[in-house]
Amino acid sequence: MMKTALSKGIRAHRLCKNVTFYMNELTSQSAGSRSQSQISEDHKPLMLMLPWLGSQPQAVAKYCEIYFRTGFDVLVVESEVKDFLWPRWGLDRGKRLLDLLQSERFMSRPLLVHAFSIGGYTFAQLLVHMSQDKQTYQAVTNRIKGQVYDSLVVGSLEQMAIGLGKTIFPRWETLVKQASLLYFSIFKRQTVDYFKTGIDVFWNTPVTTPVLLFFCENDVLSDPRTVEELMVYWQKRGMNVTAKKWEDSAHACHLRRYPQEYLTTLDTFLHSLHITPLKAKM
Repeated sequence: MMKTALSKGIRAHRLCKNVTFYMNELTSQSAGSRSQSQISEDHKPLMLMLPWLGSQPQAVAKYCEIYFRTGFDVLVVESEVKDFLWPRWGLDRGKRLLDLLQSERFMSRPLLVHAFSIGGYTFAQLLVHMSQDKQTYQAVTNRIKGQVYDSLVVGSLEQMAIGLGKTIFPRWETLVKQASLLYFSIFKRQTVDYFKTGIDVFWNTPVTTPVLLFFCENDVLSDPRTVEELMVYWQKRGMNVTAKKWEDSAHACHLRRYPQEYLTTLDTFLHSLHITPLKAKM
């Protein structure tokens, strides 16, 4: 396990490929005695952050800092193209992540989820396991106290293909889109059928805790009408859903475009969850 120093009071532990645990030691130090600190560590809120595909460390760090300032540790799980192109691998990785969340290190911690773009798909892979084996994963389900989704990739299969093109090879966007649609057609049972299962579980999620959605009207990867339909569907299921929508923004760039509105909305949402310890406003 690699351990490197970051900004003051934060340490990064590389747990495995694409999974990094950022420990907020400032919160631990403020807890008082060693025994009190251990109790605090066992129950400190943990943010499960699922970034967008191809995200850069410095970009993800800006979101991590938000949660460091409010007293969270952060577990960053990066998505991979192969897990999307061959969903069976994504499901396997989802199971390993659930096992990690149930390990001794994290098993007592309240959880929050912040997923960006295709990170929502990654979380859906966890939900599939949680839905199919409720007894095994009930404890994890119960520990998730809130969900934040930024620029969810929702809509048609064509929009997924467009997303791959824009993310992986922007210069060859049209070619990648066409190749992706052909691939999905040829391997329908190994891809599209899995996507449908994941989408159905996401809409009928076993995690019914409060949700915050960030989206915009002009995002080609996140159909705003579908996001609004999802909101209404969840509300009819009795879920508490809050949303912040902009007329003009960019995919997974709302914080950069509208920092004050983004932070104020997120801060209000986090404090409504009544998770301790939360520090002063962002």
